[in-house]
Parts: sequence; C-alpha cells; structure tokens
Amino acid sequence: MATRNVPHLTALVGLDWADDHHDVSLREAGSTSIEQSQVDHTPEALTEWLAGLRRRFGGRPVGVCLELSRGPLIYALLEHDFVVPYPVNPKSLKRFRETFYPSGAKDDSTDADLLLELLDKHRDRLRPWRPDVPETRALGRLVEARRKAVDLRTRFSQQLRAELKGYFPQALDWVGNLTRPLACDFLLKWPTLEAVQRARLETVRRFYYAHHCRRGDLIEKRLQAIPTATPLTTDPAIVETSLLTVQMLARQIRALGPSVVRYEQEIEQRFEAHPDADLFRCLPGAGAALAPRLLAALGTDRDRFPSATTLQQYGGIAPVIERSGKTTFTVRWRWAAPTFLRQTFHEFAHQSIPYCPWARAYYELQRERGKGHHAAVRALAFKWIRILWRCWQDRTPYDEARYIRALRQRGSPLVKRLQLPAAA
Repeated sequence: MATRNVPHLTALVGLDWADDHHDVSLREAGSTSIEQSQVDHTPEALTEWLAGLRRRFGGRPVGVCLELSRGPLIYALLEHDFVVPYPVNPKSLKRFRETFYPSGAKDDSTDADLLLELLDKHRDRLRPWRPDVPETRALGRLVEARRKAVDLRTRFSQQLRAELKGYFPQALDWVGNLTRPLACDFLLKWPTLEAVQRARLETVRRFYYAHHCRRGDLIEKRLQAIPTATPLTTDPAIVETSLLTVQMLARQIRALGPSVVRYEQEIEQRFEAHPDADLFRCLPGAGAALAPRLLAALGTDRDRFPSATTLQQYGGIAPVIERSGKTTFTVRWRWAAPTFLRQTFHEFAHQSIPYCPWARAYYELQRERGKGHHAAVRALAFKWIRILWRCWQDRTPYDEARYIRALRQRGSPLVKRLQLPAAA
C-alpha cells in the first residue's frame, strides 16, 4: 500500500467505545508514557473531555483511533475541528488483538491501548476520516434510511403473506400487492374469510373503487369468488390468533407507506439541489432511486478516492486474490465492505443492462464465459465504476456515444455484439 501524507499530530488517542463509557489511552507526541482514563457516554462528559483536550493542546490536531465511522461518538468528535478521527474496521482490531493475545482474552482498556498502538505504529496505512459536505452526508443518510424502511416493509409483507397462507389464503388473490393501502385496509376491515363473506358484495365493490381499483373484470372475478370460497381452517385457535397478527402487520405496513413517500420526496429535493446531480441523473437505468445513491456513494471530496481501483476495492466490487509463492489459490469477492455501498453498485449495474447496449453485451459475454448471474453483474459493476470515477473526477456527465466510440477505437469484442453502425 502506498504511504499517504501523514498529518502532524500533537497527541495520539486510542478510544474504545461502549454504550455507557469509553476507555481512553492517550500519549503526547514525543512522549513514551501512556495516560489511561474513562469517559462517560453522555453529551456533557464527552464535551467536557474534548474541551479539556482543546485547552491542553492549544487546539492543535489530535488523532483519535476508534472502531467505527458513524454513530453518536463520531458525531460528537466531528463537532471539534482539532480532532482527526482514524476509524478502523472492528475485524482489523480483532486480528491485531489476536496477534498478542491468541488466548482470546479481551478487555476494553487493552483495546484502547491497541488502538493507540495502531495509530502510533501504522498511521501511514490508516486513512483519516474527513466528513463530506452536509448536503452529501444528508443525502447519504436519507437514501440509506429509505432503503431500510423499504426493507422493513418488505419483511412485514412477507410475514403477512406467510400468516395469510395459514388460514386465509384467498385474501392473497383478492388484495393484490400486500404493501399497498388497498391490501392493508382490506385486511383491517375483513381479516377473515367469514368476515368478508358476511359483507354485502356491493360494499366490497365500493371498497375497491374507493381504493382506485377500477378494473371491472378483476373486481367481478373477485366478487364472484367470495361467496363460494371455502375456509382453509375454522379452528379458532388458529383463526383468532392469526387475525390479530395479520392486523398488526397490516397496520405496520400501512404506517410505513407515507414514510417511504416522505423519504423519496426529500431525496428528490436534495438531489435536484446538489451541484453534482447532473453527473448521475443521465446514467442509464439509475432512475430516481439509484442516481441519488450513486451520488452519495462517491460524495463530493474528489481526493477521497484517488483512483478507480480504490473505489472498486472500498465498495467491495474488486475481487480478492489469494496467493502463496507462484500459486494462486483462489479469486473471490471481498468479505469486508460497506454492504449498502456494494448493493448500490451491484443494483445499478443490474438496472443498466436493459437500458445500455454495451452493458447488456458485456453481461451476456460474462454469462457465456461461465459466470453466474451475480458474478456477471459484479464484473459489469467493476467496469461501470471505472466510468463513474472518471466522469466524477472530470465533472463530465456520462456520454454513451462517446464511450461506444472509445470501444471501437480499442477494438473491444463488445463492438461486434452491439450491432450498431460505425457512425454511432
């Protein structure tokens, strides 16, 4: 790994965090003595401790090595401009600890010492964490929050589907998409087959119309099926308990819907106002969901990823090669990578296939070479990252025609698959 520019620090701190307190190991620059202490995990205690560091070192840079890059502790540190955070992967600290304590012994104060040693002895291999501008950080938090809300709604809908299959499977045909308000309101109003069969068919018809279901043939098909439907079970031990679970899940899904919409509206507004939006808006297949995620993934700081390779590695798309001597054992995907970032690149590459001729050709070529679907999509994502990085660095929007011309000039095997005229 290339040596990075190492900032001059007046003190080094190893900080092992916990829910109720943090263990601190501190060493002044040029000193060999280590000071150990504890700081309560309260805003008041953290503020007092950081203010003491500022007074003691005159506001000069203090490096703090810790195990995370987000959360309440890092937010508190970022309020103070003299603090230079050095986040490390928890797995890295664990492996470093096992080097000296193979027995598996672990102690918070010992971990603080080890973090201090990492910062002292290997600072040239650590990257100080610099927060992006507030606009980009807010957008990044919003797209992740939206994804979590959508995943939560999906999980609830899967549980709802499983519960309905156990006592009221007909509802799956009568309500359609379980994440829609129609499905939730139907199940809150008629949670059992007996309940909907007691209702007048005209009432059910009006219900469908009120929920913007206007396909007459579909409504009539459902109405005809209701009177003749046979219950899967009439066991009250199953029906009475399941309907409570179904209504609980329906309420949860119903409540998440407006929240997802609110997230999407806020993301759209912030994305449109972002100065780099034009670089990602025109990407084939990105759309309203993935374009903001790609912008947040690359950020605003052009020095954060000095090459496309660093972005491919950090995003978990670049494979890992295991070698010993002249023998290559395996080529596999990276285990340690930000999951949401990896998903962003993977999902964008997949979505680009129907909209981008060369991406479709490249994916098909990888499949013909024996790669599975996800491996082929990762290979395409690897290629896309190089393009995205160059557009991002040059602040130039992606140009499909320009890229295809470059493929022709290089004699890429993809050109034959594109079946496009030379003028294209």
